[in-house]
Amino acid sequence: MKLFIKFDFNTVCNTVLKEQLDALDLKYEILNFGEVAFLEKVPDHKHDEFTKALEPYGIEIVEDHKSILVQKMKDTIIDMVYNSDTEVHVKSSVYLSEKLGHSYGYLSNLFSEVTYTSVENFIILQKIEYTKRLIINENKSLTEIAFQLNYSSVAHLSTQFKNTTGITPSAFQRIIAKRREENN
Repeated sequence: MKLFIKFDFNTVCNTVLKEQLDALDLKYEILNFGEVAFLEKVPDHKHDEFTKALEPYGIEIVEDHKSILVQKMKDTIIDMVYNSDTEVHVKSSVYLSEKLGHSYGYLSNLFSEVTYTSVENFIILQKIEYTKRLIINENKSLTEIAFQLNYSSVAHLSTQFKNTTGITPSAFQRIIAKRREENN
């Protein structure tokens, strides 16, 4: 038997952070996604314990200034893609510049320098992952998904999906439907 699980990434991460911070009895405030402000000085041993407690979840503390800004960019992009209904028709370059307070040229160059890929490629990968989730969990049409993710057309979404995954979104839908039939 297989189960298909739907989850909100932000909620999961914030829950893990809260549980680990509470377990160490630290006073904190979660500001934005992936950003925690401590309300008092954190002793080194508790900082180390917190770092170790996050490792099994694949969460790591970022301390380098460039890496921090790149992580903020990734978090902002994920928020932009996964919560796209709030800012549907804003260009990603404008969205990132406004949210992070830097020119898009600077952000784009920094992102490429640290990650060895482009901002645009990261956005495409996030959109395709979200498209897969919407197909699996929401049973939305490709037209609805293309509109929600700010694609100019279903054809544009389909091209990026195939270039990223090697199959068309329609083929992906058929595979998911067949797997569901086999599991019933």
